[in-house]
Amino acid sequence: MNGGESFIEVDSYQRAKHGQMISGDVFLSEKVKQEGRIVSVLSDGLGSGVKASVLATMTATMALKFTASAMDIRRSAEIIMDTLPICSVRKISYSTFTVVDMASTGETRIIEHGNPSFLLVRPKGELNIVKTEVRPKRWQDRVISFSAFDVQLEDRIIFFSDGITQAGMGEYCTPLGWGLENVDKFIREKIDRYPHISARELSRLLVAKAEEVDGLSAKDDITCGVVYFRSPRKLLVMTGAPFNRAHDHDLAKMAERTSGRKVICGGTTANIVSRLLNRPIQIDMRQPIDPRVPPSARMEGFDLVTEGTLTLGEVLRLLEEEFVPEDMKSNAAVRLATMLLDSDIVKFAVGTRINEAHQDPNIPVELDLRRNIVRRISQVLESKHMKRVIIQYL
Repeated sequence: MNGGESFIEVDSYQRAKHGQMISGDVFLSEKVKQEGRIVSVLSDGLGSGVKASVLATMTATMALKFTASAMDIRRSAEIIMDTLPICSVRKISYSTFTVVDMASTGETRIIEHGNPSFLLVRPKGELNIVKTEVRPKRWQDRVISFSAFDVQLEDRIIFFSDGITQAGMGEYCTPLGWGLENVDKFIREKIDRYPHISARELSRLLVAKAEEVDGLSAKDDITCGVVYFRSPRKLLVMTGAPFNRAHDHDLAKMAERTSGRKVICGGTTANIVSRLLNRPIQIDMRQPIDPRVPPSARMEGFDLVTEGTLTLGEVLRLLEEEFVPEDMKSNAAVRLATMLLDSDIVKFAVGTRINEAHQDPNIPVELDLRRNIVRRISQVLESKHMKRVIIQYL
């Protein structure tokens, strides 16, 4: 890969089989910080429902840990297959897995067993991928495919369970299912139309299309994972006034000089920036009233201006619940949470001047001090969404 700053965006989306409360597909990711790697695993358990979910969870967890520790793939595959319980009906212990192990340099390894073949979409040019087949000694009837290559900026790796390729099976237009070729065509059309579409949005669109092919009633668990190697999308979130009023000018300079998207959370913070940059604040009257979240405002040069602690507290709740932005009624918190998910490197500039309003004992306990809410948001972004987070206290 050519030099330059890069980021690995990983996201997934899924639908459980119609009539099931839980999906038998499991998607997990883990960041190996000391090596600059992200390992992602998609596993599809035998059947559907709780039993399939247990099988898939065991498989995905083991595959994730073994790959992160660089264990030999033959040995790790044997341990996984030896560990899974035998199905009393089909007399097999079966759970598929696809493992994508990508480094920040672009070096990539992919291990596949049982799932449809992964797709590599490169906007300019193609890459001939050589796959090596491996058979575990004690499981000669199982084939594991291994491939290694270097990705370039804007490359995407898309991998999914057979609920996508087999969608619509038995129907007049798709007697053998939607098929890998049609899936590939759909993905490329979306990327051609939206060149910078995020991993989150692309995975959601593919699952929604598979469900549509299935007649809007999923006949199997449907899951898609996307790994997108790209230049990072940066977001600056400024919240809280600096501890020392003499540093207000530093806050304004940061706002003016920082590239990428910018958000202000907090009335005092917004007033400082507005005064020092001579930019008026206008309340956005176009948005619907939401009793839980104060309305947002607009200021030249900023993508969003919101109230402070109440909004950040709601953002934390949304991220912890793994909300789907497209299913939510838009408000300031939903917009900010969506921007956080669509960004790669998030910097929080947190002022530490105490706001007397938050010392009122009548304010709910969950309205923690601003810096503690930001810290918890950062933890969620890093652990669940693989974002790179920087916190600077002012």
